[in-house]
Amino acid sequence: MSDSTQKIIGKIAALEKCPTTIDEFHFWTDKETRLSPFDVVVVDHVGDSKTYGVIEEISHITDSESFLSEYFSNDFGALDAISNTDRVGMNYVSARVVGNTKNIYIPVHNGAKVSLGSKKDIQTALGLDDIKNPVVCGYLEMYDGVEGAKIDLPVYVNSDFLIGPEGAHLNISGISGLATKTSYAMFLLNALQQRALKQAANKSTAFIFMNVKGRDLLSVDEPATNLSDSDRAMYESMELSLSPFKKVQYFYPAAERGGVKSYVKPETLKAQMDAGKAKRFKFTFQEDKESLDLLFSNIDDPNQTIESIINFIVSEQAPFNNVDSWEGMLREVLSMCQKGGSGNKEISVMSWRKFRRIVRKSIENDRMFSSSVDAAQGEVRLEDAIRRLKANDVYVVDIAKQDENMQAFVFGSVMQAVAKLKLGEFDDEMSEEERTSIPDRIIIFVDELNKYASSDAPKSSPILRLLLDIAERGRSLGIVLFSAEQFKSAIHKRVMGNCSTHAYGRTNSIEVSDKTYSFVPSTYKNMMTRLKQGQYIIQNPVFRSLLKIRFPMPLYRQDKGDN
Repeated sequence: MSDSTQKIIGKIAALEKCPTTIDEFHFWTDKETRLSPFDVVVVDHVGDSKTYGVIEEISHITDSESFLSEYFSNDFGALDAISNTDRVGMNYVSARVVGNTKNIYIPVHNGAKVSLGSKKDIQTALGLDDIKNPVVCGYLEMYDGVEGAKIDLPVYVNSDFLIGPEGAHLNISGISGLATKTSYAMFLLNALQQRALKQAANKSTAFIFMNVKGRDLLSVDEPATNLSDSDRAMYESMELSLSPFKKVQYFYPAAERGGVKSYVKPETLKAQMDAGKAKRFKFTFQEDKESLDLLFSNIDDPNQTIESIINFIVSEQAPFNNVDSWEGMLREVLSMCQKGGSGNKEISVMSWRKFRRIVRKSIENDRMFSSSVDAAQGEVRLEDAIRRLKANDVYVVDIAKQDENMQAFVFGSVMQAVAKLKLGEFDDEMSEEERTSIPDRIIIFVDELNKYASSDAPKSSPILRLLLDIAERGRSLGIVLFSAEQFKSAIHKRVMGNCSTHAYGRTNSIEVSDKTYSFVPSTYKNMMTRLKQGQYIIQNPVFRSLLKIRFPMPLYRQDKGDN
């Protein structure tokens, strides 16, 4: 359908019991016209203006007075009966007003013509026209069921409302597998990197991906091998190249005998090591002891005894004043666990034992905790690596094979290091050139956010405190969180409330019945339970309505599996 042609599909029906308002209107259309929720319609209005609406509900009605009369008309319920006269029927459509070309917001009038929109109408109605600082976020398909009227167009969002400074943080929700949350996040992040590499943007951006499942993100710099023709066409229409991520570095947890604790394939690891793209990360006592609290992220500490113990150790009070290794710390902690032993009498022996039980399990079983780091053997401290983060760099930190405590520890350490970098805490140790090359924005992507920011997480959790700080101050600091989880309703309200962009993939009926989704029209809620792979419903302040979009397969090789 050309931009100059509008297909008339019905007329406004303003009834005594169902009037049109400044927020919504209703119209009748032929029962054979195949409209869909999220379709945009255009209504002729006063002052030679147009009012735009987005379809929310479609009903079919006939002239039958009741179910009983319909039963009678079929020869008293005969299933093979053929009516002498067909019932008069039509479709009755409800739409929500999203705009008017001349900002006239009085109700549309009875009998006004309703049309399908042109591409320009759709862009104007949804707020997709004249997008500043555009970055593509999906692909819109409209009027798919109306013959000869289908419209396809890329959807762009103002990057200032996606990664700051006007708004920041993206959250993606949906059930495991069918919602393809990681794939959508990677699609957006790749588009952001391509935009940054192609244009001389005012703000530089770097990326940190936490790999939490199998080998999902351990080959993001290798080209995809399974792109379909439709995927390629979609990328072409979005003006994106078919290139995977560039400037990628992989960081794997150190294991015994120079190995790594990871699901990565040996041949993949060797190729990355040989190319200088991979390193093993470790934590040393002298530099990382202040992060000990991260091991207790999922443990309630109402009396702050654990915090007191950590402060006691970090401040090097006797007997910890001569400790220079994790093993030495454990020995002295053991001495504090003895009844009648010397040390701080304000902290009970039971508290020291609880502390030792948790810390010992992690430190003794994980080779990440080391007395030194050998750069010649490809080893590095994560904090040191993050200090060297530059524009357009992609860091992939693998934590998939670690237990939940260690995943939380590493993720928390990454967030702490990024916060220190952006707050200038490393400035005294950096050259002028290093300080000026710090990226303006650092985007951190993590799946399974529910592990760290659930609504029932302990209030004393240091990771929850970090996430709340980033959610609330990250926009001004240049720290942006891209997160994903199965159920949005389980995430802390302050984290959710500070996300400017939300993406809803396929979910279940129990989830959409939660009050978190109270603003979503009932038809849209039902559609959330039926979305296909590659489909999302997007919410952003730039858009005037929720948008149902598609996105193509990611541009990197997806190495699925966890063994």
